[in-house]
Amino acid sequence: MKDLFKSKSFYVDVVLIIVGCFISSLGVNLFLSNAGLLGGGVTGIGLILQYLWNIPSGITIFILNIPLFLISYKFLSKRFTIYTAIGMISFSTALMITKPLSSLVQVDDTLLYCIYGGVLSGIGYGLVFFRNGSIGGTDIITMVVRKKYSNIDIGKAGFTVNLIIVTIAAFIFGLPKALYTLISMFITSTILDKVLSGFTSKKLLLILTEKEDDIISYVIKDMNRGITSLMAEGGYTHNQKKLLYVAVTTSQMISLKNKILRIDPKAFITIIDVSEIKGKGFQSI
Repeated sequence: MKDLFKSKSFYVDVVLIIVGCFISSLGVNLFLSNAGLLGGGVTGIGLILQYLWNIPSGITIFILNIPLFLISYKFLSKRFTIYTAIGMISFSTALMITKPLSSLVQVDDTLLYCIYGGVLSGIGYGLVFFRNGSIGGTDIITMVVRKKYSNIDIGKAGFTVNLIIVTIAAFIFGLPKALYTLISMFITSTILDKVLSGFTSKKLLLILTEKEDDIISYVIKDMNRGITSLMAEGGYTHNQKKLLYVAVTTSQMISLKNKILRIDPKAFITIIDVSEIKGKGFQSI
């Protein structure tokens, strides 16, 4: 674990986890709490107690996370536990710091609160999860359950917990609040997925061309990327030629495609979306 604290990526992880927690806290305090809506997991429980007895959600969430943190320490990896500690402390602190800002946004439209609260929460959680972090809560429970019972889907387990919280909200605060909360949770989940795919999305190009040497030279020398040649055979002609295989970032894909077509206007290019690539040149920032 000593190597973890010496790596530059660790400090980048910490900064992005903290930023993500503050963005999520703005979603809660500026929008969700103003409309009396809930978040998922422990955040939802914290908000229920805040609405009923005016206990700050940041304090409640921190207290509820302590036993969950101990569970993480016992059953999950030390790296995940450290990142979870950073996330849970940052999120609870951010909720308390940003709570006075809740009066800045006042609109007479629950749906707007629902949408923008879900969007900000999703962006914040996305940043945290992108750096392999967590804000604690039910994430820890679902991770432990998944470790013990690998056939259980984490998403379904998390959804079950949130469904229980929404059901409780329906009895306490009424059905409309519960339904708006479900919409907000759906938006949060959707935005979270979009944030993660946006950070990790790459492009895979499969290229058939008569000028493979020129393209290989450009990719290696000008783009500083690796490229692989595979032997391919035409299904109809049975002619053999090289199929070029290269993975690039989304921004590089446009310039590479244009360059290929300038080198060989008759080149056949297939572009495939790739959610994640591990290897030289594609390490996390």
